[in-house]
Amino acid sequence: MKKFPIAQTGVFVTPIGLGTVKLGRNQGVKYPTSFKIPDDKAAANLIAHAKALGINLIDTAPAYGSSEERLGKLVKEQRHDWVICSKVGEEFENGKSYFNFTPEFVQQSCHRSLQRLKTDYIDVMLVHSDGNDTHIINHYGILDVLADIKKQGLIRAIGMSTKTKTGGLLAAEKSDVVMVSYNIEYKEDEAVIDYCATHDKGVLIKKAFGSGHLCHNPIQDSVNFIFSKNVTSIIVGTINLRHLEENVFAVNKLMLRTGILSLPNTALE
Repeated sequence: MKKFPIAQTGVFVTPIGLGTVKLGRNQGVKYPTSFKIPDDKAAANLIAHAKALGINLIDTAPAYGSSEERLGKLVKEQRHDWVICSKVGEEFENGKSYFNFTPEFVQQSCHRSLQRLKTDYIDVMLVHSDGNDTHIINHYGILDVLADIKKQGLIRAIGMSTKTKTGGLLAAEKSDVVMVSYNIEYKEDEAVIDYCATHDKGVLIKKAFGSGHLCHNPIQDSVNFIFSKNVTSIIVGTINLRHLEENVFAVNKLMLRTGILSLPNTALE
């Protein structure tokens, strides 16, 4: 699968990434149906299947419960096959989220993620916003803190998972990559995507399918809509192998048709 660059960082990712919130957390999530956290065998099968489909991007976070620790064990022997994206700022303990954006905590969180993920570096580190994007950036200097950690070689690319258009634009100006919500029914961050396209910044898409709430929209229509913009990758949070295959198939079909991607084998034919 063709890989796309994140700014000038040297990080290249496939146009679809695996979101892993469901590997570590099933409380306080906004999915339409409940689910059980998969056991170790099922989690390993999911990672292996994603790899077999050509995916190289995995998205995790401290706020995803035990996700980081589980991934550390699952990908330790195949670290160089994966681009790992994690986050700072949001924590999840005893069934509840809380936020801490202080420089001291960001430093601590980054080093803890390195330990949990059993790696010497994290490819992409994002700020996990609570919705006050611009305040977090301006008051805490959080992107400057991440930039300093990047200079130490512990992070390869920095950015923010934003919740406002203003915050997304500011984060794009000050970092390498922005994660924004974007789908057929939610277009408020379109200006951020356009800014990134003209300023050589990476764009990761969350809620591409509305966290499972866009069931009336065919997957192919959603994928075609999202990639009509210059986005880098969409993050798909699933533990269902068939759903993952269908998402990959939709991306491959579009990119084969547009000549962007040439992939000899797909899971669905």
